[in-house]
Amino acid sequence: MKTLIAIGAALAAAVIVTAPALGHEQHGQGYSAGEPGDAKQPSRTIEVLLDEMEFTPARIEVKRGEQIRFVLRNVGKEDHEFLLATTKENLKHAAVMKKHPHMEHDEPNGARLAPNKTAELVWRFTRPGTFEYSCLIPDHRAYGMTGHVTVK
Repeated sequence: MKTLIAIGAALAAAVIVTAPALGHEQHGQGYSAGEPGDAKQPSRTIEVLLDEMEFTPARIEVKRGEQIRFVLRNVGKEDHEFLLATTKENLKHAAVMKKHPHMEHDEPNGARLAPNKTAELVWRFTRPGTFEYSCLIPDHRAYGMTGHVTVK
C-alpha cells in the first residue's frame, strides 16, 4: 500500500511539474484564438506599439483563416507583455501574474518585451469571435492595457 501511495505522489508531482503555466490557453485543444502561423507565409503585418499602459492599435479586424505577423514594439519606459487569448483566460493568467510578476513566457501567442525592444509573433486566426491581447504584468491590464482582435 505504501508503494502505491508513493507511486501516486510521484505521478502527481510529475503532472504538476510538466503542466503548462496557468492561464495559458493550451488545454489539449489548442489555443482559443487560433494557432501559431507559418513565419514564411504571413498574409499581412500589423505593428503593435506597447506604450505607457496602452496598445496602438487597440482594435484589429481579421478574417477567419487569415495569418498575421504581429511586430510588437515596446515604446514605453517599462516592461510590457502582449498575450493573445480570451478575456477569461487573460483574467485567470493575470491573477497568477500578481503572485509571480516576473514570470517568463514561452508561448507562441505571447511575448514580454523590455523597453525599446521588438518581437514578432505569427498567428493564424482559425476561429471566429473577439479575442483579447493584454499586458498581464500586475496592474497594467487594470490601467487599460488591453486590445481586441475581431475575427470575422
